[in-house]
Amino acid sequence: MTSGQQSVLQGEAQTQHRGILNTHLSRAMRRYLAARPWLTVHRLPAYAPDLNPAEGVWANLTTGLGNHRFDRLDDLKAAITARLRRLQHRPDLLTGFLAHTGLSLSPA
Repeated sequence: MTSGQQSVLQGEAQTQHRGILNTHLSRAMRRYLAARPWLTVHRLPAYAPDLNPAEGVWANLTTGLGNHRFDRLDDLKAAITARLRRLQHRPDLLTGFLAHTGLSLSPA
């Protein structure tokens, strides 16, 4: 199983989101999907940063890091860890990253 795929139980309704890769458009994939009418696949662009909430997290995390000189790799790691810990205590900010994409955690 590749990254981004989920395990599915046959007979249960499932949704998968896939980027457009050659393997996702292949004849074999079309046959695979046709044999599973209970599986809904939404095709996404190969690269869509505005649909990826992680882009907002990354932008927030790296702001100002490029202007700071770290003498040791451990210092950089500590700075990143501290920023990630701060984000954990800001659910409003994390929700905002998701809201910015227009996506929702609620099933359609």
